[in-house]
Amino acid sequence: MPDPVLIICPRCTTTNRVPQERLGAGGKCGRCGGPLFDAHAIALGALNFDAHLSKSGIPLLVDFWATWCGPCRQMAPAFEAAASQLEPYVRLGKLDTEAEQAIASRFGIRSIPTMILFRGGKEVARQSGAMPAGAIVNWVRQLLTA
Repeated sequence: MPDPVLIICPRCTTTNRVPQERLGAGGKCGRCGGPLFDAHAIALGALNFDAHLSKSGIPLLVDFWATWCGPCRQMAPAFEAAASQLEPYVRLGKLDTEAEQAIASRFGIRSIPTMILFRGGKEVARQSGAMPAGAIVNWVRQLLTA
């Protein structure tokens, strides 16, 4: 029997063990009872970023953005739409670079929007500039099947 996948709760950051064959069923957090996936990108910050980055058993796609950035606001609905297509096999999160400057600096974010795909806590690829939902989904799927 395959090992369970570790999924971090988007609400309370508890680590949950989900059998691989049940990953597509979503599931609920064993601590807070909230859904582990709801087809939306989660807000990332100092309190939850590292848990999702290093403890999760699924890849993490982060949109580094800022409220004042027009292309970031333009891409936001596309990123949300991509979440509904990529979950539960990829967690999507948004990190406000103005509110979380230390994290943005840690990853050398120089322009926004920038998306970084992480797997096992390590950067797999990055893409700067706004993209439509279909392009985001295709980009991630190509990287994960390569």
